[in-house]
Amino acid sequence: MTDLSRYQDPLAIQRVLHTAKTIAIVGLSSNELRASNFVGYYVKRHGYRVIPVNPRETEILGEKCYASLLDIPDPVDVVDVFRTPDALPGIARDAVAIGAGCLWCQFGVINLEGAKIAEDGGVTVIMDRCLKVEHARYVGRMHWLGFNTQRITSVRSGLQ
Repeated sequence: MTDLSRYQDPLAIQRVLHTAKTIAIVGLSSNELRASNFVGYYVKRHGYRVIPVNPRETEILGEKCYASLLDIPDPVDVVDVFRTPDALPGIARDAVAIGAGCLWCQFGVINLEGAKIAEDGGVTVIMDRCLKVEHARYVGRMHWLGFNTQRITSVRSGLQ
């Protein structure tokens, strides 16, 4: 098992969530039952600009859809990836090419080659984390629902 802790740093995650304004979601689906659609709807509702990236669609969540990251005419802060891990190196190259600030790889999207490409290009990498879950953990109200936010603990040294 690969140690992904360097790609799951709470401070890096919070910095990305608090500074980002525009999120390109690669693999965003128009199907409301898909996780990507739910995440896109959630982050849009919380004030982020969502740019769908899906070559099979023209519009998702009321936003113009682009075939690739390279087609987006505006600056992108976060590239959120809902694709298979083997697609990550190419997406990482495109994220570097457009000057994205962060490559965010959703649960299960783990590819160390892609992470290295992004890091070598100066892009922050968050891997095997859900943008919606992390936003709710650090910015929203998820902690009231009883999820483990790693913020309150009975272990004395555990407070951050």
